[in-house]
Amino acid sequence: MVPELKRLIEQMGKDRGLDKGIIIEALETAMLTAARKKLGPHVDIEAHYNEDVGEIEVFQFKTVVEKVTDPDMQISIEMAHRDLDEEAELGDSLGMKIDTSTFGRIAVQTAKQIIVQRVKDAERDNVYDEYKDRKGELVNGFVQRFEAGSIIVNLGRAEGVIPVSEQIHRESYKRGDRIRSYIYDVKKVSKGPQILLSRTHPNFLRALFEVEVPEIDEGLIDVINVSREPGKRAKIAVRTKDKDIDPVGACVGMRGARVQSVVQELRGEKIDIIPYSDDASQFVSSALSPAKVGHVVMDEANHAMEVVVPDDQLSLAIGKNGQNVRLAVKLTGWKIDVKSESADAQKESPGYSALLKISEMEEATAELLFNKGIKSVAMIASADREMLSSLTGVGDATVQLWIEEAGRIIDEEVAAPRES
Repeated sequence: MVPELKRLIEQMGKDRGLDKGIIIEALETAMLTAARKKLGPHVDIEAHYNEDVGEIEVFQFKTVVEKVTDPDMQISIEMAHRDLDEEAELGDSLGMKIDTSTFGRIAVQTAKQIIVQRVKDAERDNVYDEYKDRKGELVNGFVQRFEAGSIIVNLGRAEGVIPVSEQIHRESYKRGDRIRSYIYDVKKVSKGPQILLSRTHPNFLRALFEVEVPEIDEGLIDVINVSREPGKRAKIAVRTKDKDIDPVGACVGMRGARVQSVVQELRGEKIDIIPYSDDASQFVSSALSPAKVGHVVMDEANHAMEVVVPDDQLSLAIGKNGQNVRLAVKLTGWKIDVKSESADAQKESPGYSALLKISEMEEATAELLFNKGIKSVAMIASADREMLSSLTGVGDATVQLWIEEAGRIIDEEVAAPRES
């Protein structure tokens, strides 16, 4: 019996990855609970693990008195001298070892439940302590199961969860599949630690490049920012202070090997590697890659840029459904308005400038009308209201204001020469 408890404590510590002291504390607490069920809740008792004999010993403490009035809490001085300590004095507190074999079945069952619960709690605390310091790391695991759309990942001694919002929608997995993800948070909840994983987080892409590109891990190349539309396209801005290192080339790798490893992990997500520049206009121009930029007009007050590109580069600069320019905005932090060279040139047209004189006429609307062939104020004044409304999607009341305003502008222009 004695060696069995010692062996049990050591084996549990090894199997569960727990400190021996935690298991001993659980055993002591369990024996205290069992003792109180046997002796009552008010008694003064303590439990200690005696490593020399490999036993949890339970002691009941009583105060030495002249005359006993509470047998559960007191012991007479005569009995104390006879059974416990010949030198005991009145008022001393003496401990008497209790025979734990007398505990009933219910008390023992309760003790077992406490041990199981304490060990579970300790395991959860260990997992939390381990993973709370691993936020921002990549982890490998296997798909364990699916719960309400979330992927439960077996990480070894722990489970992680990839919520639906952190999954790349076009990816699919089955039980047993290997999966790599990014730890973006670790929470302590009632059921134990919750390790939250992601495959859509921008820093997942950053961490993958840190693995594939030693220069990033060594601090020779800095990743300035990452923008993603997970599963579709991403942009990553990099720079280096070492003139001998090409940061873009280092991230691409020999024959594209490094970037392709990241693309394969992301199941084909296209990645643009952008050289960072302290020159904001240059950085924005690069961020619109693969499009070629003509020139940039910067509005620092509104942290915005108007980017003019050749006509044949407009669709490339904007991207499918605006994807390329959206990613560039996220990457650079600048508002970006992309225009073709022909659209930019029309701003110099007197007719286009005149359209902008009409109150309630926004620049985008003026540009739309100009492109549709409405190239002067006179054409607005003589236009059919329903036709203008249909072209612009603007309500009849506003269109009527345009027509009236255009008429006034024409009248003023006609009257001006007479006055002079």
